[in-house]
Amino acid sequence: MHFLDYNPDDLDVTISELLVATSDSADPELPAVVATVLKLLRTRLGMDVAFVSQIANGRRTIEVVDSAPGFSPIHAGMSDPVEESWCQYVVEGRLPEKIENAKPLIAEGKVPDPGFPIGTHLSTPVRMPGGEVYGTLCCFSRGVQPDADIERLRYTANLLAAKLAPGEESPLEPSAGGRG
Repeated sequence: MHFLDYNPDDLDVTISELLVATSDSADPELPAVVATVLKLLRTRLGMDVAFVSQIANGRRTIEVVDSAPGFSPIHAGMSDPVEESWCQYVVEGRLPEKIENAKPLIAEGKVPDPGFPIGTHLSTPVRMPGGEVYGTLCCFSRGVQPDADIERLRYTANLLAAKLAPGEESPLEPSAGGRG
């Protein structure tokens, strides 16, 4: 039993320790830390892919990504027009942050076809302290995961935004992600 319900193996505790432990946004370890957090999120939430994107200048760019072994549909550095990204749909409120089963939306043409299977999709904006959107924190699975926890993603996005806040430039380097 842990004092005051503190469990060092708890996902939220681990994520908080990883992102808060390196308080300088210029820390060269940030990309490795974010990749570690994404892998932890992806595995604990039962997802196949987790990534951080940046939305700027009309484009969505994948900054850091972690994928399940044998499935790497996206990679760090990929960029596409923002109007073709599910990330922007979520930021604008055209898609909910949690989609339990995206397959019907793709089949009906209600969202852009990503060219690979998506079952459950979680996405939440990474909002800076001033309210501006940096990008999104997303994860998805090929199958349906009805118990996928959007609150965990929101919590992590808030910590990530606080981590990014001191600098305007992205400290996330596309070459420094997890699998991609």
